[in-house]
Amino acid sequence: MSKIKLILLSSIFVLLAGCASQDIPDPDPSADTMGGQDSATTDSASGSGLGEGEFIDDDLAGGELADVVYFDFDSYELRPDDADISARHGIQLADNPGWSVRLEGHADERGSREYNIGLGERRAQAVRRVLLLQGAQPSQISTVSFGEERPVAFGSDEESWAQNRRVEFKYTN
Repeated sequence: MSKIKLILLSSIFVLLAGCASQDIPDPDPSADTMGGQDSATTDSASGSGLGEGEFIDDDLAGGELADVVYFDFDSYELRPDDADISARHGIQLADNPGWSVRLEGHADERGSREYNIGLGERRAQAVRRVLLLQGAQPSQISTVSFGEERPVAFGSDEESWAQNRRVEFKYTN
């Protein structure tokens, strides 16, 4: 039953994503309006991360479930494969009401700090919506945006930027 639900939701999401349009302003890399303010934002309290850099068991796929999803440049729209990963995380949360997850949104170095904080938050919220559609409870999910402040790749090239445009799933207790 849950496989059918996953396939149906994925199909609907892909259809809706194909019809969506966005008006996102071009990032201005010379603007830095945040000053010395902290770059992280959250929408709820969260605990310490468990299993950082690890995979969780994915009962549906019979293997491990990735703990990171990636985004295209200047976008917070989930790609189909990443939407599927997010949906499987949502099913895991729905099946395990004692679990909770912190979604950490990130951006590459291009654009202002303020813009990238907002973009990271929009990315985390996009993943959150998919988790909720799969039956996860709002109390199980928190979001935070680190913008460009926590890169995993430090180059100034497309490969590095692509690795930094992400949302990480951090399961907490």
